[in-house]
Amino acid sequence: MLIEFSVSNYRSFRDKQTLSMAAAPRLSKTRNTFKPSSCAEKLPDLLKVAAIYGPNASGKSSLVRAIGIVGRLLAATSNPSDEPLAVSPFRFDRALKDAPSVFEYNFIQGGLRYRFVLGLTEQRIVKEQLVSYPRGKETLLYDRQFDANGEHYVFGKTLEGGKEVHHAWRRLTSPKLLFLSQAVVNSNEELTQLRVPFSWFQTGLLVVEQNSMMELSTASIRFLRMVSSHTKDLREFLKALDIPVSAIDLNPDDVDTAQNDIEPTLKEILAAVQKNKVTLTHFSVLGEAEFDFSEESCGTKNLIGFWLPWFMMNQTGGSGVLCVDELNSSLHPDIVADLIGKHLDSGLDTQLIFTTHDTHLMNEKILRRDQFWITERDVNGATCLFSIHDFEGRESEDVEKRYFEGCYRGLPLIRQA
Repeated sequence: MLIEFSVSNYRSFRDKQTLSMAAAPRLSKTRNTFKPSSCAEKLPDLLKVAAIYGPNASGKSSLVRAIGIVGRLLAATSNPSDEPLAVSPFRFDRALKDAPSVFEYNFIQGGLRYRFVLGLTEQRIVKEQLVSYPRGKETLLYDRQFDANGEHYVFGKTLEGGKEVHHAWRRLTSPKLLFLSQAVVNSNEELTQLRVPFSWFQTGLLVVEQNSMMELSTASIRFLRMVSSHTKDLREFLKALDIPVSAIDLNPDDVDTAQNDIEPTLKEILAAVQKNKVTLTHFSVLGEAEFDFSEESCGTKNLIGFWLPWFMMNQTGGSGVLCVDELNSSLHPDIVADLIGKHLDSGLDTQLIFTTHDTHLMNEKILRRDQFWITERDVNGATCLFSIHDFEGRESEDVEKRYFEGCYRGLPLIRQA
């Protein structure tokens, strides 16, 4: 579960900006929060949902891409030395041209709080630090730094493995690869200390970037072909959202039954190529009719695509995080509101973070003031990120009306000809 995420010197983000999932005190709608499962220390309640608004080109998509940076690095088992890393510094400040983009994750996994800090340039990783908080006390696991004198590592006293193993992990870590991933991949089953935070990035944090729903719809079908027992889950998901599907035929003669009991990761599914015929049976008062997957509407395909990360978020032991860019462009506002309601009532400690232009949710009064976030660009072209709760106001106020009145800023400045 995510406590907060910070980013600086990345695309439109100049100074450090922080998205916090810590719930503000003394607000109602307690179903929107949950108590983090940390057995080591007392932490504030966390939010189940965060909705991010703002004008076009204000930094919403950049924030989602920033959250997904570690996932993209983990997906690269090797990286050619001539291929630049996918980071871009803030371009309006020449002093930051050669400075690293910095990302910081504060999260809970396995009942323990962690802080992971990552600094990148296009050429290499210049900073990588992992800290844990057993019993609330900051404990360094490892620190990796690169400067003019070369690369330096500091290993915490409590890091398992011993000096020889630590130095072996270090030798296996190239400039563009994460030490965390190399340590986990090259560990035996007895070394589990780094597997816990690694698993959060690998399967606990799912990021869906802009315009990827169609790709995900293909991945959803591929997933069902690999684990066909979950076909019913997709069918029930669609029916609950008024898509009358009574059957999904995956051509069982072609399904790889040997893979049926294996739960693939989302990255494995997205890497697979789907070329097999799939048929969906729809029903109406006149009877049933079969449709090939290629004949389905874009809306239905988007829902099928959204189902996969939605399903996987709720399969990670109840502590997954799903971050979606432009959720409103893929799903109808009423469907989004219904999904959020289901998410809030699920009883799971899962979190949904999404960007949107649709203010329908503000009017629905489903979310609290501290769950609405705004991005806007300042006069320097830099993104500022803040919560509506940072402004004075009553909990019962008309958030949508006040937003369009400019009370929270974050509106496009349209110049008249």
